[in-house]
Amino acid sequence: MSQLVEFLPVLVFFLVYQWTDMVTATMALMASMSLFCLMEWMVRRKLTRTRLLALVLVLLFGSATVLTRNALFIQWKPTILQWILAVVFLGSHVVGGGKVLIRRLMENNVTLPDAIWIRLNLAWVGFFLLSGALNLYVAWSFSEEIWVRFKLFGLMGLTIIFALLQGATMIRYAQKNEPGE
Repeated sequence: MSQLVEFLPVLVFFLVYQWTDMVTATMALMASMSLFCLMEWMVRRKLTRTRLLALVLVLLFGSATVLTRNALFIQWKPTILQWILAVVFLGSHVVGGGKVLIRRLMENNVTLPDAIWIRLNLAWVGFFLLSGALNLYVAWSFSEEIWVRFKLFGLMGLTIIFALLQGATMIRYAQKNEPGE
């Protein structure tokens, strides 16, 4: 269900935009994000901090877009979220009892050397900074329609590819740490 909450509101936004305009698509994004978060809350009785932050940003920047009829507000939302995540991941090097955030999220599933956890965490920091900047570049340099496509296919695709690369790195180093090796 968690992946649906990530993907479906963006898909709803994209589809509604294809038939209407940015303001209507933004209202659909706000409604669908709220609905999927409510459904997740009803099933799991919790929302992750990241999901809650994403919901707040969608509602805040979406409302600004709807009220002003200015697409730049909703176009900034992915960048703000990604840059906040970059700061959180980077801050976990200082705060968190000696464990970086990616380790705290994944260590129940895989055992890796400390240096690899740090490298993976810093890679996420870089990814969030670059993808946030790329979002702004596309928003400012291309048409609104291109940005809407980029939001669904570009950002989502880049995130999936990066996560797969992270997974491959984890597998590579986790295999070296298995008992008997």
